[in-house]
Amino acid sequence: MSDKIAILNKYNSWNSELSAIGFIRQQYLNKMKAFIGNNLIKVLVGQRRSGKSYLLRQTISMLIQAGINSKNILYINKEYTDFDFIETYNDLVNLINEYLSEIKPEGKIYLFIDEVQDIEMWEKAINSYSQNFTQNFEIFITGSNSNLLSGELASLLSGRYIKFTVYPYSYPEYISISNVAKSKASFTEYMETGGLPELFNLPLQETKLHYVSSVKDTIMLGDIVKRYTIKDVRLLEDIFSYLINNSSNLLSIGNIITYFKSKNRKTNYETISNYIDYLMQSFLIHQAERYSIKGKEIISGTNKYYSNDLAFKNYIYPGFSYGLGYKLENIIYIYLLACDYKVYVGYERNKEIDFVAIKGDKKLYVQVSYILVDESTVKREYSGLESISDNYPKYLVSLDDVKLASRNGIEHVLAWEFHDLIR
Repeated sequence: MSDKIAILNKYNSWNSELSAIGFIRQQYLNKMKAFIGNNLIKVLVGQRRSGKSYLLRQTISMLIQAGINSKNILYINKEYTDFDFIETYNDLVNLINEYLSEIKPEGKIYLFIDEVQDIEMWEKAINSYSQNFTQNFEIFITGSNSNLLSGELASLLSGRYIKFTVYPYSYPEYISISNVAKSKASFTEYMETGGLPELFNLPLQETKLHYVSSVKDTIMLGDIVKRYTIKDVRLLEDIFSYLINNSSNLLSIGNIITYFKSKNRKTNYETISNYIDYLMQSFLIHQAERYSIKGKEIISGTNKYYSNDLAFKNYIYPGFSYGLGYKLENIIYIYLLACDYKVYVGYERNKEIDFVAIKGDKKLYVQVSYILVDESTVKREYSGLESISDNYPKYLVSLDDVKLASRNGIEHVLAWEFHDLIR
């Protein structure tokens, strides 16, 4: 057995049971299962440490349980130093050829490559295998950059791939893995922790803080600074901090420039815009554009920004003033994205609606409020939704203890029950 085949044998389940598949994320597996059995390339994208690798191994386990010979499955993870020898697409092709020669699998090959963007010109190999009529390949790849399939590559693979975005644990996953009941208490605990999978294996707060900080640094330095040759690393981190601590506030590039100038920091529109784009491409931050409900069009100029996971706020920047209502809004936003909605900040008759969520012909309007403390608050929070004249579902989500009666077709939803409502 060659050294490279020995490495493959170490990480594949050719002669043993597949280990370390983690908490089963059924929501994502169900999505992927619907596309298994065809030649579409399955592409999983998402922030580093959000669980993509585990999902690949869970998919492998699902295939083996369905009767696929484990020797027909090849798993490669570029995050492991054992695979550092795979630098270019030629190295990848040579390794796959060695696997075919020595293992001699018969029939379809299921190829899994984790963090494929770390292989130079990987798209040449993937495109070749996806069209190989002499050897049937079904391909699964992951990447930590939203532009993994953009530009020329998107055209190259047009119509031949399906993309799945993977997010940290949602609240339903949190209560399942933590074995706690669905309640205000468990939801608040989730809100004050976050959903990065590895956090659930770390018992101490100090250890969690170091872990979240290391995740942030890995993404900043590896996925952004190195990739885009960032000159002002401090500015990049300060922009991230600013966006995290202004989550749910309407912001413009001009606002951000003004803020940094007030701190005697020299910058410009292009730099701020590019750095925000890099943070978004690495999935640290998401942008919610403003949307005219009446005009059904995007309103340019200002946007809201949300953290991919509240762990960054909770562990790295806890000292900044930041209400629970903003955290609740962040959770609802990310869950809507995880349910495959396109999510916008609504605008109707000079009133702001927190979220307009659209998926195909489905549309939801969602207003988020921490607690409906008095009648004036109730009136204010309902008024935006009441101004919308169409008949799509309208929800007011809050952390109150008691659910209010439906009002003018608007349903009041307790925060810990919202996830079940739209799942």
